[in-house]
Parts: sequence; structure tokens; C-alpha cells
Amino acid sequence: MRITTRGRYALRASLALAKIGKNGAPVSINILSEQENISSVFLEQIFFKLRKAGIVSSVRGPGGGFYFAQPLDQLTIKKILDAAGEELNLTACDKHTDDCSRLGMCLTHSVWADVTELINNFFGSITLATILEKDALGEK
Repeated sequence: MRITTRGRYALRASLALAKIGKNGAPVSINILSEQENISSVFLEQIFFKLRKAGIVSSVRGPGGGFYFAQPLDQLTIKKILDAAGEELNLTACDKHTDDCSRLGMCLTHSVWADVTELINNFFGSITLATILEKDALGEK
């Protein structure tokens, strides 16, 4: 499993949006770009995916930008990574695939499937609200 730059940036930008956009105020891509030192063009692509997944909404025009469409205590790292197009699969063989010649006799399949489930459950249990609370308490 490898989280790409897109996935890492999606999480970073989401957390920046949560910190800057207090009380649901929209935040522009340019502000997020400056805050996180991420290309605004790349952020637009990421936020298009997040909007399509229903994680964020947007307002056009002066004073516009992005804001969360869901409460922060319901937005998990897994939801954000999934929306960004990241697959949280340890290996290709942790899924049942018809093109695997070893399926049915592979002793390691269940190991990879179990680890993938643990990873997905872990990222599915951490919300943006949890991360922000830890930050506010000075925990890392």
C-alpha cells in the first residue's frame, strides 16, 4: 500500500480547511494553497474529487470557496482518501480476482485480506474532528 501525493495533500488540505474555515465559512483554493504550499491547480483537482464525493461543497464568486458538506466528526481519513482516489489495499492479491492463478490454493491470501481490513478500519476510525482535538491538546 502506498498513499500517493494526491492522498496526502487531500488530507492536509482538508485539515487546513477545517482549521481555517471555522463555523463553515468558505475558504478559497488560493488560501489553502498558500497555507499548505500546494499548487492551486493540483488542489482544484483534489477538491473536485472531494466535492463529487459529497465531502465538500463550494460557493462561487467573491468570498467564495470550499466548505465541508458533512460534520467533521463524520469525516474519516478513509473517506477523504477514498474520495481522492486512493486504494487502501495492501496488495493486489488481498482481493478476490478472477485472473489470479493461485486463488483457492494461496495460503497468504487471508493474511493480506486481514491486514487490509485492519488498515481500512484504522483509517475509518479517525475523524478530522479527532485530529483537530489532538492538535488543540498538543498531542501528536
